[in-house]
Amino acid sequence: MQPKTAIVIGAGDRGARAYAPYALEYPNELKIVAVAEPNKERRIKFKDTHGLPAKNCFSSWQDMMDRGKIADIAIICTLDRFHFQPTIKALELGYHVLLEKPMSPDPKECIEMARVAKKYNRQLTICHVLRYTEFWSTIKKVISDGKIGKVASLQLNENVEVMHMSHSFVRGNWNNKEKSSPMILQKSCHDMDIISYILDKKCERISSYGSLMHFKEENAPKDAPGRCLDGCPAELECPFHAGRYYLGEGRGWARKFTEDTTREGIIKALHETPYGRCVYQSDNNVVDHQVVNMEFEDGATAIFSMCGFTREQTRIVQIMGTKGEIRGNMEENSISIYDFLTKHETIIKFDNPVSGHGGGDNGIVRTFLREIDKVGETESVSSAAGSLRSHLMAFAAEKSRLNSGSSIELDDYYNSFIEK
Repeated sequence: MQPKTAIVIGAGDRGARAYAPYALEYPNELKIVAVAEPNKERRIKFKDTHGLPAKNCFSSWQDMMDRGKIADIAIICTLDRFHFQPTIKALELGYHVLLEKPMSPDPKECIEMARVAKKYNRQLTICHVLRYTEFWSTIKKVISDGKIGKVASLQLNENVEVMHMSHSFVRGNWNNKEKSSPMILQKSCHDMDIISYILDKKCERISSYGSLMHFKEENAPKDAPGRCLDGCPAELECPFHAGRYYLGEGRGWARKFTEDTTREGIIKALHETPYGRCVYQSDNNVVDHQVVNMEFEDGATAIFSMCGFTREQTRIVQIMGTKGEIRGNMEENSISIYDFLTKHETIIKFDNPVSGHGGGDNGIVRTFLREIDKVGETESVSSAAGSLRSHLMAFAAEKSRLNSGSSIELDDYYNSFIEK
């Protein structure tokens, strides 16, 4: 059997390092045949890594699409606000699409993408990679099998980790909701989605609170310059000093903003890119902490809490049922299942994942390749149609947050877009 062929639109961190490597690890299943990437260094590096001919390397997705359909699959990993147009064009040309989350920062665009995929009978899978991990798929099965009875309440904490917060959401590509999308959508649509997925119930109402508390100008050290390397007097006291972090323990993160990861290359990038800016003097406006309250159709409740001020990067979950309880920590990659009757505790420790997001990065590509052979017969594990509801949960949460935590009725909110 010949491998499926794919084009990659956006060869940044997710496109080049999360999904495309599957073609190198399993060349019998997937072959990358073309790339569209505006950054010349990234484009050349991707070309060399995947052995692409120069004629199949494009600086824009429009130039690539002008060639017509040249592969089976389009892997689209542009920035959030540039998902819609290449996705629609790829579906119209006949591609099955693997689309990085979130679908779009515009609810209407999310609805339209799902509609067009259905119209052309194409697979549009959203990269909710947590669904493809052993951690969450096992939790879903335990709930579905009734082992903890009827779920009464769920609590999920997303510990962003303080330096990840400063890198991605203060200095980085997702620091400004007008340029990318709100934090609840960009970072935490994973969480809205996984809650919806494992409970498998309709969320009826939602409310949310949160703010940007710390990373703002009034908290800057006295006489701090706009860039850390311009002689900041608080260098030794500030945990976010760019030079100390990216040339030290955070050196691995430097590859996300420079292709030259030598000491000299990193220093040059810190002088030229937003990653060298003072975290208190950036153009960031996304929240650094947020809580979301949800009520589901059978009375079950869920509480989600995202916070940028944590020591580790993980998700911690507690699911309380009428017959038992599940607790889990993604960083430890283990879950505990407790039975109220027998008082027995079952601890499941999963194998160390071989790809990012607890093995979900590889898992979604593997599953997607098998699902496209059955379009129309079975729905994708994370289809656009299924993902749409959790996206709209995130949009509703942000609307609530901006309106003093007012409760949003989900049906009314959904219909306000569908009717228009």
